[in-house]
Amino acid sequence: MMTLKIGDKAPEFKGTDEKGNIHTLKDYKGKKLVVFFYPKASTPGCTAEACDLRDNFERFKAQNYELLGVSADSALRQQKFKEKYELPFPLIADEAKEVITVFGVWGPKKFMGKEFDGIHRTTFVIDEKGYIEDIITKVKTKEHSSQLLK
Repeated sequence: MMTLKIGDKAPEFKGTDEKGNIHTLKDYKGKKLVVFFYPKASTPGCTAEACDLRDNFERFKAQNYELLGVSADSALRQQKFKEKYELPFPLIADEAKEVITVFGVWGPKKFMGKEFDGIHRTTFVIDEKGYIEDIITKVKTKEHSSQLLK
């Protein structure tokens, strides 16, 4: 599981969004980047989290933040999620779990008494120089923006 800590250099990553555009850490140099990992598009918690970020998107932009969502969903599922909820930020379709793995958010989970491997809902805030400024592991899906915009 996760070994990244606040103050670490953010891992280099390369992911493809719902439209086929490629995103890398270098693309966001000079901006603050919020990378939020979520288990599955269009599920209640993930929808609440994404919509809270959407509803506060202008506040993020005003503070020089870019947002990037990541899950192991297909590009088509990500596209439907983005369109249905009018999400203004890219969603990485990381079916091969490459970005998920370099950030260390894949691992054993428990849900309703069952154990399985999956994505741990985690958000990383990366500063303008590419260093991890904050890591949120206890994401409040309906109030995630307030955890980030302090």
